[in-house]
Formats: sequence, structure tokens, C-alpha cells
Amino acid sequence: MFLNNIIINFSFYNQDFYPLVILFLIPIGLFLYINLSKNILEELFKSDEQIQNSIKKTLHEINTPVSTIKLNTKILLKQTSDEKIKEKLNKINRSCEDLFELYHDMEYSIKKEVQNIQKEDIFLDELITKSINKFDDIKKDIKINYQKTNMIINIDKRGFSIVLDNLISNAIKYNKDNGKIDIYTKENTLYIKDTGIGIDMKNIFKIYDKYYQEDEQKDGFGIGLYTVKTFCDENNIKLNINSIQNTSTTISLTFN
Repeated sequence: MFLNNIIINFSFYNQDFYPLVILFLIPIGLFLYINLSKNILEELFKSDEQIQNSIKKTLHEINTPVSTIKLNTKILLKQTSDEKIKEKLNKINRSCEDLFELYHDMEYSIKKEVQNIQKEDIFLDELITKSINKFDDIKKDIKINYQKTNMIINIDKRGFSIVLDNLISNAIKYNKDNGKIDIYTKENTLYIKDTGIGIDMKNIFKIYDKYYQEDEQKDGFGIGLYTVKTFCDENNIKLNINSIQNTSTTISLTFN
């Protein structure tokens, strides 16, 4: 643009000469763009690589203290006969398992950015049971009713485990005191129904937005349903939410 303006202001410039000016300026512009952007992008990629390496290093180092805690709780469990102490040690042990799950989730997120995640045939019952067990200590007075299924799905196992964890966590978080959660399958669809506060229908199109929370007083960052929706879209799973405010919310996942 700068060179173009200079040439236009020259006294010998006329409209017939304009195509030649453009042909002259295009390679110069491309040369400057490639060389300038190359230096900028190289620094950005270098910075991004350093961040990823730092995260990987930190994740790897988390394993050591968690493994140490887990090992020592097992030793203490063998050495004590006090049931109350055993119960507390078992809670510490389950918390260690949760930290390991978080580690694997972070590891999965990094791998997903740089490589294709392989799908596999898995029993849906295995993932649902494992996810329900994770919330034993935090569901309090909420009852989870699960009708076992023989359904087999071809899916990214780690990714779908994260989806289930988010959906069950939300069903607990937004439930009422002494509420319940029903988890069951019909044909090729998985249903998760809670007796919670429901969703205001005027916000139904916002709930998938990143960082949006229906109730901002609740813990969390508002990325759960965004994560669920993104995974379902990527894996051709039909996600549907049917909610009655102050009564219930039913989430269905239909596998194609």
C-alpha cells in the first residue's frame, strides 16, 4: 500500500500503467509478508511448544506424590483394625484415584490436540458403573438408580468417560435435597434424568456456550455441557435436553 501510493503520486503515473504497477508490487508484498510472518509465527510456535512441554512435565511429576500417598494408605490400612480410621484411609485412597483420573484426562486432552484418538468397542455398562462410583463421596443424599445395559458402543473411551462424568456431576450438582437420578437405556439411546431445578427455557440455547452457568452460585466454570456438546458433535452422537423448570431435566444421547 505504501509503495503503491508513492508510485501513484509520481508525475509519470497514468491509469494504463496501473496493471504493471500491481504486478510489480505483488511479489514484493508477498516476499515481505512471508519473511515478517515467519519470524513472528516461529516465536509463537516455539512458545506454544514450551507451554505443552511444561504441562507434560508437571503432569508427569504429579504421579510421584499421588503414588506415594496411595502406597502409604495401603500400608496403613493393613496395620490398623480401627474401622473409622479405615474409612478415612479409604476416602484418601479414592481421592488418589480421582487425581489419577484427572491426570489421564489432562493427558488425553494433550494427545487429542496432536494425534487422532482411536475408537474401540466397549460395554457401556463398564463406563457408567465406573462413573457412578466416582461420585459416591459427594452425592450425599441423592439416590442414583441405574438399570444395567448390555449395549456395546464404538467410541473414544476416555473422551466418553469425560462426557459421562460431566453429565452425572451436573445431575448431582443441580439436584434437590433427597433427589434422585435415573440412568437407563432404550434401544440405542442413553438417558440421564434428574429431579433437579431444571433449566429456564429462555436459556436453553445458551447452556452449550463455553463458561455459561445456569446457576452461578454453583461451583464450576461452565464448561461441562460445552465439553459434552463438542464431543457429541465430533462423534455423531445426537444430544437432546428436555427440561421442566423446578421439576426435572432429562438428557439423552443417541448413538448412530
